[in-house]
Amino acid sequence: MEEEKCTTMPILGEPAPEFSVITTMGPINLSDYRGKWVVLFSHPADFTPVCTTEFMAFAGVADELTEMNVQLIGLSIDSVHSHLAWVRNVKEKMGVDIPFPIIADLDMKVAKLYGMIHPGQSNTATIRTVFFIDPEGVMRAMIYYPLSNGRYIPEIIRLVKALQTSDQYGVATPANWQPGDKVVVPPPKDKEEMDKRLDQGYDCKDWYLCFKEI
Repeated sequence: MEEEKCTTMPILGEPAPEFSVITTMGPINLSDYRGKWVVLFSHPADFTPVCTTEFMAFAGVADELTEMNVQLIGLSIDSVHSHLAWVRNVKEKMGVDIPFPIIADLDMKVAKLYGMIHPGQSNTATIRTVFFIDPEGVMRAMIYYPLSNGRYIPEIIRLVKALQTSDQYGVATPANWQPGDKVVVPPPKDKEEMDKRLDQGYDCKDWYLCFKEI
């Protein structure tokens, strides 16, 4: 009988799995970045077309993410020497410097901790994952993409801003929210709060759906 396949995945709202790894910028621990947001993303392999476009796109927003207190960290199941050669190639051929560390995960330790290996896609390459880890080390969001399709980087930036907005103001963000748009006020907890809702200056469509400017 065929052995059952199982992929371990992190859980939203729980601590992100700790790791100690070698990267293109030396050894790091996830806990080194407490106090910062971390966007950890995986790519299938070095020296591949779609991954190269993604790394150039991430490099293009690295300064913006730094201003948002975000640390980018890349990963694939390649050696640090392969990573270094690829980074150099991207710099020489494309004129793009990769300013963030890339984890060398040859033993697949981090990939397995984070559910980056999906046998239906590949047993030896990570799919395109993105993990959003908050300054307390808690997993806040995850996005998974197949091997065939590159990520839309503006959505990654938008989601970080949405998470930060929710934390700062205690609100939610509606569908298609962009920075500067109205946010959603949490629903009332009881009848008394519900009765007061319409008199609090919110833009209410009904008692349970109220928006406000921030």
